[in-house]
Amino acid sequence: MQTRIRWDERTQKYLERRTAEGMSKREIIRCLKRYVARELYRHIQPRATNPVPSAA
Repeated sequence: MQTRIRWDERTQKYLERRTAEGMSKREIIRCLKRYVARELYRHIQPRATNPVPSAA
């Protein structure tokens, strides 16, 4: 998490926005972990393919 906070621009903006909302750094990191988990989940999910209708 610390590397992402240090180098990723999206994460830095997220951190700034949450800080402006009055959240503590501990709360922000907890939210960020969930955010990252959702992002990774989307990448590992298999793509849904449209079933081909049968010609019968």
